[in-house]
Amino acid sequence: MNTTTKIIHIDMDAFYASVEQRDNPSLRGKPVAVGGSSQRGVVAAASYEARKYGVHSAMPSVTAFRKCPDIIFVRPRFEIYKEVSQQIREIFHEYTDLVEPLSLDEAYLDVTVNKKNIPSATLIAKEIKKRIKETTSLTASAGISINKFLAKTASDLDKPDGLSVILPKDAEAFVEKLPINKFHGIGKVTAKKMNGLGIYHGADLKRWSENDLVTRFGKAGTYYYKIARAQDDRKVNPNRIRKSVSSEDTFEKDLTTYEEMLPEAQKLAEKVFSWTSKNKKFGKTLTLKIKFSDFKIITRSKTTIQPIDTLETMMRLLIELLNTLDYNDISVRLIGVGISNFDQEPEDHIGKQMTIEF
Repeated sequence: MNTTTKIIHIDMDAFYASVEQRDNPSLRGKPVAVGGSSQRGVVAAASYEARKYGVHSAMPSVTAFRKCPDIIFVRPRFEIYKEVSQQIREIFHEYTDLVEPLSLDEAYLDVTVNKKNIPSATLIAKEIKKRIKETTSLTASAGISINKFLAKTASDLDKPDGLSVILPKDAEAFVEKLPINKFHGIGKVTAKKMNGLGIYHGADLKRWSENDLVTRFGKAGTYYYKIARAQDDRKVNPNRIRKSVSSEDTFEKDLTTYEEMLPEAQKLAEKVFSWTSKNKKFGKTLTLKIKFSDFKIITRSKTTIQPIDTLETMMRLLIELLNTLDYNDISVRLIGVGISNFDQEPEDHIGKQMTIEF
């Protein structure tokens, strides 16, 4: 275990909803959801007032209304969120260039060696939280520890506006007591599977050998073996490579014909191509995603020898993919278009995958 590395994980509190409450005083103290309020809408973010009712991101809007009849829906303003996110990142870079953003509202910072020569990562986290508050009027929660896994876990311990430290000497004991469903990197399905194997806390996970975990969970088993021992050797990477870019849309009314689907798919392709051409980053694999009215999801992909560097090529491939569908009794609620398998993988600082917001 490396006890010298100092990692901070900063997570903005209910970021989108907090920006809306900041900019519109009438929303403060009220249950707010950012997203579409229509029958087909989805919650993109929920304020803490809304979360008390069980409202959370990715929840259908109709469910949010059922849980919280007084909820206020606000249309997302992604350009504003990006501007605020950039302000926050500039603050991070005052302390270190080893900043790895995971999304608009969270990032890892390696402050082992920092620009201000502050020996304490906790003091740096406090300063950053204070600077964010002064600059944006928003609160952030911070987790500090010796690796990414522990820092991420710590930032969730005391939200909102929290600051939690897991010291090197306490790391293994902390993980042993941690419930499996609180482990970063272990989702609901895996946690349920682990519970079925008698694994409820880190101490239970720690009893399993690496071979047994790999047998049960594949390659992820090695990761589980390490984090059960508070070990995580992943570096803070300021140059994460984006693996794909995509755009998708959910429709107010189901689409039932090719003629209805083509123009909607074309709009999405144009958004994706706009990003690829702007960034001069062209992929070789085009993927069509379809969600039917019964929520079944299918994907279709085409891979080319040469990069897809014109909209005409992208549309030709997209039409080929649309033509693979059976249009007898079809009922489509969502279409997605994505590009991947990039010809060149230039430096990127956002993440492994991006969905274009609109």
